[in-house]
Amino acid sequence: MNAFLGYLTVLALFVLLAGPALVGLRHERRIDRQLDPRPRAQKSSSRSTVPSTATWYADGRRSKKLVSS
Repeated sequence: MNAFLGYLTVLALFVLLAGPALVGLRHERRIDRQLDPRPRAQKSSSRSTVPSTATWYADGRRSKKLVSS
């Protein structure tokens, strides 16, 4: 009986210490999925993809930095 209570105590301490971290990890992953702009299922489209304005601007800024260095 003593061994069982010891195992139960260790398990309870593990849950108390690891529980909040695991809940936080699950919360972070849910937020990451909400912020992820890529669709989950790839749909085939006849329309070609065009980079966004932000991507075009960032590429331009990178090339200017490389030239001026």
